[in-house]
Amino acid sequence: MIRCSQPIAANLNAGPILPGPSSVLGVKNRLKEKWRAGEPTYGAWLSIPSPLVAEAAALGGFDYVCIDMQHGVADYQVAINMLAAMRGAESTPIVRVPWLEPGIIGRVLDAGALGVVIPMVNSRAEAQAAVAACRYAPAGARSFGPIRAGMAFGADYFSWANDEIACIPMVETRQAVEAVDDILSVPGIDAVYVGPADLSITYGLPPGVDNPGTVFDEAIATIVGSCQRHGVIPGIHSISGLAAKRVGNGFRMITVSSDLQALSAGMRNDVKVANEGGSASSSGKIY
Repeated sequence: MIRCSQPIAANLNAGPILPGPSSVLGVKNRLKEKWRAGEPTYGAWLSIPSPLVAEAAALGGFDYVCIDMQHGVADYQVAINMLAAMRGAESTPIVRVPWLEPGIIGRVLDAGALGVVIPMVNSRAEAQAAVAACRYAPAGARSFGPIRAGMAFGADYFSWANDEIACIPMVETRQAVEAVDDILSVPGIDAVYVGPADLSITYGLPPGVDNPGTVFDEAIATIVGSCQRHGVIPGIHSISGLAAKRVGNGFRMITVSSDLQALSAGMRNDVKVANEGGSASSSGKIY
């Protein structure tokens, strides 16, 4: 029997939990620390299944780095390696799981994610299920066995996990917007994450990061207003050029870069400069 008042030494099902730092640089979840301070946070999105890319992103100065297991191409084993590559960086590692399913949510948390983005949460009941999957009893129904998280974050992991793990359901459909107050009234939701492409589609608009001057703007305002009423952080998938606009809209979690997009844009620019006979980069670096 696991008691909250006792240190975690081992779990018969999961194996030993080895010693590790009780927190990263003294802060258990830097993302939630900044949210508590009222600061906007900026993140990177990873679709490429590569620990090297994850490490580079985590050292790039972002507040959070999200491994996308829904539309990205990382499977669970690669995601573990990517989380391990981010260990010790100041960026908070989070994962978007493929769907609202307690098994995969628990597995990515056991692997060391400090937040979970959960797609297509459209009702209060689904929001309750999302929270339950992220929290240990009595606040939820997460099964105990943080086999890598215990190594990464230390033997006191159980004592703070419920408070520091970020539960982030996605509000990304017209149905969810219409139920947003019911969804956000569920205790334990830390942030919501808007998927602008799916949101646009459900309103009959083309998919994209922005559809200004349409009902899309009204939906965004409705979501942010509900977040403010319920003390939930509003987040959104975006690009760097829209970051200032999204902060002005009231968002405090804004994804501004993605690995595949940055790679493609950088390479296209390099070959463009080479073909046009442009000057060399001032960095002088080969790699």
